[in-house]
Amino acid sequence: MPAELTLVIPTFNESANLRELVRRVDVALNGVDWEMIVVDDNSPDRTWALAKDFSREDPRVRCLRRVNRRGLAGACIEGMLASAAPIVAVMDADLQHDESILPKMLEKIRGGADLVVGSRHVEGGSADDGFSARRAAISRFATFLAKKALRAEFSDLMSGFFMLRREIVETCAENLTPAGFKILADLVASAPRRLKVEEVGYTFRERTAGESKFDIKVGLDFIGLMLNKVSGGRIPVRFIFFALVGASGVAVHMATLFACLALGLDFDFAQSAAVLVAMTSNFFINNAITYRDAKIKGLGPILLGLVYFYGVCAIGAVANVGIADLLFNRYGLVTIAALAGVVMGSVWNFALSSLFVWRRD
Repeated sequence: MPAELTLVIPTFNESANLRELVRRVDVALNGVDWEMIVVDDNSPDRTWALAKDFSREDPRVRCLRRVNRRGLAGACIEGMLASAAPIVAVMDADLQHDESILPKMLEKIRGGADLVVGSRHVEGGSADDGFSARRAAISRFATFLAKKALRAEFSDLMSGFFMLRREIVETCAENLTPAGFKILADLVASAPRRLKVEEVGYTFRERTAGESKFDIKVGLDFIGLMLNKVSGGRIPVRFIFFALVGASGVAVHMATLFACLALGLDFDFAQSAAVLVAMTSNFFINNAITYRDAKIKGLGPILLGLVYFYGVCAIGAVANVGIADLLFNRYGLVTIAALAGVVMGSVWNFALSSLFVWRRD
């Protein structure tokens, strides 16, 4: 018989916290038929090995080790789909989520709720101790954006602590975005119907061991996800980042161009230098953000990837000029022709970069 509740625990370098987490969950869920799936992204600290040791001691604990795949959202999706229990919950391994509210969350699901969110923003909830001022500001801004984009009626769309009926995950799994760090908003946006959502307040604790994975990239992921959902899923999250990086390249290009001109260099040389610097900047930013789950590492591979990227951008420039020239000659509309060329060049660069520069073997 499958357990009633599966706890999905996405991990990366959480070996210092895992044993205590299992102990606390066991105490909190006394009398509940539960299991735990630790989904580990091949942690260098061998969190996966520790989880497998636990599974030999306690068959309720299982480990799903992911190799050459990274990202909290993807780990949560794989863990939830690996469960056979009717109810699944997601919580972090860093002990900042309060496991003592799990029984309350489970009772609300048993009582008819589709989704129960552990919330820092309702009665009984707080994040003052566990959040830095910067993280709190990012969280508030992202929650504001998500509420506007999804018309959500509950308070903590950025929560990583929630419980829901597994059938909901099964029905919308193909529409979920595995990249990024925030899965709750994606689940709400992708669900085939409006969910009955309830919240349980809890105090977000301070981390006592390990390092937080929350940074500016998480905020960018969330903005990309919201734009993806607002577009009805038509614009891939990765392309949104690629386009934003390209836009930043314009600023780099202009700054380099004017710097070269200020040094007395002729325009042709300055323009060529600006193009090279902008392409180089775009490559390294894309490697760090857009394709960080397929990040190129090592001096040799990076130099080779950079050469490939130069080649891709050269082909993209041809596509840009070609489509712009075609539309201008046919319709005589300068702005539309230019913008169409930019879009075509961007799509071409994105497609070829994904295939040849950051390809996954």
